[in-house]
Amino acid sequence: MARAMADSSLDELVSRLDRAAEQLRSGDLSPDAAATLVEDCAALASQASAELERLARAAAHEPLPGQDSLL
Repeated sequence: MARAMADSSLDELVSRLDRAAEQLRSGDLSPDAAATLVEDCAALASQASAELERLARAAAHEPLPGQDSLL
């Protein structure tokens, strides 16, 4: 369940980054608006990185399939 929530959180971050990239490619933004959007993208990428790091650390503590305790 927690993994599904993390996946949806990552999906939302990726969607937001995709939308921002489309806006930047359109060329319709003023230089100031584009600069602000780039800063927002950096913050979103940082959030995604932190979420991936958290997931990787959580997965490292789970036993691999077939490696359950014998006791």
